[in-house]
Amino acid sequence: MEIFHIAAECYPVAKVGGLADVVGALPKYQNNANHQVRVVLPCYETPFIKENNWDCVYSDYVKLGNFNFPFNVLKESTDKLGFELYLIAIPELFDRKEIYGYEDDIERFVSFQMATLDWIISRTEVPDVINCHDHHTGLIPFMMLHAPKYLKLQHTPSVITIHNSIYQGQFSFDKLYYLPEFDLSKVTLLQWNNSINSLATAIKCASEVTTVSPNYLNEINYSAYGLESLFNLVRHKSKGILNGIDVEVWNPATDTMLESNFSSKNFKKGKQENKEKLCLEFNLDPTKPLFSFIGRLLEEKGADLLPHAAAFALSENYKEINILVLGSGNPEIENQLGHLLTGFKGNCNVYIGYNETLAHLIYAGSDFLLMPSRVEPCGLNQMYALRYGTIPIVRRTGGLKDTVIDLGDDGNGICHDQATVSDVCYSVQRAVNLYKDKKKLNDIRKSGMAIDHSWENVCQQYIELYNLILNKK
Repeated sequence: MEIFHIAAECYPVAKVGGLADVVGALPKYQNNANHQVRVVLPCYETPFIKENNWDCVYSDYVKLGNFNFPFNVLKESTDKLGFELYLIAIPELFDRKEIYGYEDDIERFVSFQMATLDWIISRTEVPDVINCHDHHTGLIPFMMLHAPKYLKLQHTPSVITIHNSIYQGQFSFDKLYYLPEFDLSKVTLLQWNNSINSLATAIKCASEVTTVSPNYLNEINYSAYGLESLFNLVRHKSKGILNGIDVEVWNPATDTMLESNFSSKNFKKGKQENKEKLCLEFNLDPTKPLFSFIGRLLEEKGADLLPHAAAFALSENYKEINILVLGSGNPEIENQLGHLLTGFKGNCNVYIGYNETLAHLIYAGSDFLLMPSRVEPCGLNQMYALRYGTIPIVRRTGGLKDTVIDLGDDGNGICHDQATVSDVCYSVQRAVNLYKDKKKLNDIRKSGMAIDHSWENVCQQYIELYNLILNKK
């Protein structure tokens, strides 16, 4: 089976969040299962792209309204990621360091989608399945079905995988002329709440809709930022498939980013050595329980709770705990976290930004990982934490509810129901009590490390879904 994955991110090429991790892993495992897998994303100015070799396999112009933009399709020459990787290079739109956040993002990603389809139809064969990821590729299923230019793909099944329904890619109808010619009687497929909505369009037009966890599929039927009724209408063609993690990249026994490697057999020594390295770097006490947060400092991640929860938890525990935060995002949250350093020096530290090596070390060296998310469609951090013997403290939402069971129910983590300071602090106190019971603590760590969150099973679920669509066709 020939499978195309089209996305805005792919680790390690370009990463902002969990989307990149999924697109960097799922195709590799599908390729390992003897399918022909190709990944397509824009050509940004990232270190990976600059440091590797690329072959130009196609050149053309993409027409965006009244403008023609030249583009090249570049293929990574060695398939070093475990699948064929292609970049759509549109220099005037994508030769920038950041992935998102520009005033012309609509123009950038609409042109990316059309250039991708232009290249695909230039090939002799058409793919068996095209799997689109999030709103940045949401217009592709519509264009495949209703733009005469792409008639060749009319019978090719498409899947839209929704990683987060908050971001929908809306833009006004005055930019409708950006799209290739299509039957105007189909314009309502583009519309949602009086604008063009890329994600809504994909949900309407794709052969199947997938979410990145079963529980998130249930949640978006009543909480989806205005798309609830649409999700209810397409429930018959929707499936929640829990993400996996790349157990080759995320393996404490072989991870080259760690101070000391370890497995479930020697994790006590290994985790302590990583903790000591981490605490030395951030002026923390390795004899105290270490609570960490890794992620974007946004309200959807519950990061706005961290400054107040950390201050309260440190005060209540007489500074007998350590808290470490790695992330960036809302400047106000960043500033509030910075103020913690003044009052709780030696018990709290913050790294503003993102550092992949540091993230691995934090997973390995921490005792507990905080995830008080308001929204978490799947969440990968809790799976990384479990694999590295770190106990997740999570709010029961989205994929967190699918993957973390409270220790009170013989589970592998600590769970709370509300995104509030009091719920976070109560969970921290439970964790402090657990930390004092070393036997129970280590039993939970060991059982968490044994959980299989690998992509093999997830990969098979996607293949079964593709086969189901192809059989229907």
